[in-house]
Amino acid sequence: MTASCPMKPVIEVRDLHFSYADGTLALDGVNFTLYPGETVALLGANGSGKTTFALQLNGILQGAGSIEVCGLPVIKENLPAIRSKIGMVFQDSDEQLFMPTVLEDVAFGPLNQGCNPDEAVARAGATLQQVGMEHALSKAPYHLSAGEKRKVALAGVLAMRPEILVLDEPTTFLDPPAQHNLLHLLQDLPQAKLIVTHDMMFARALGRRAAFFERGKLVADGPIDEIIGRFQWDYSAFDAALRYSAQRRL
Repeated sequence: MTASCPMKPVIEVRDLHFSYADGTLALDGVNFTLYPGETVALLGANGSGKTTFALQLNGILQGAGSIEVCGLPVIKENLPAIRSKIGMVFQDSDEQLFMPTVLEDVAFGPLNQGCNPDEAVARAGATLQQVGMEHALSKAPYHLSAGEKRKVALAGVLAMRPEILVLDEPTTFLDPPAQHNLLHLLQDLPQAKLIVTHDMMFARALGRRAAFFERGKLVADGPIDEIIGRFQWDYSAFDAALRYSAQRRL
């Protein structure tokens, strides 16, 4: 009987360091592995390195160390292929929505991948239906609610058929019904996922593993309930302040 082969990771990070131009050390020797179909919550206080880490994965920021995405080293010549494999949904959906209509916005990525216009529109329509936004094809993105914008931004990423999704604070500015809808949508997607979040309930509902960042180091990685229990004191007051701030902006 032959032994089964171990599953190959879709993200493998080794000894990653990164400093900003002002000398601030943002990542200090981070090691991390993500496997196909896995969902991992990236936790930690503001400034701990979570988002900086996420932006290294598709080369938006580049530090020292090694990163492989789907077996490809994150180096300049591989960035187009890597950015087709790893889809990022930013905290502020307005950063991703810039075309005159929702349909054009979602079709933009497939067109950039080399799809012909008919195929790009077909992909856009299919992913908008997948996220429940097919009714908004001809709407201008700025006319949408925060929850609708988040769904359209996600559709724009899904239309490029990535193997990995990275979402930065996906529940920010969303009311409870919109959070609930987004949660169920993400639960049904097969891609491996990294969720940068302060929302413990959302993180628990999506995944079983968490990685905790502190001052640029990944200080804990394991079962999500264990990680949350260990570092809960870092979150209680901050979580309440974050939610209050988000409510005031709605």
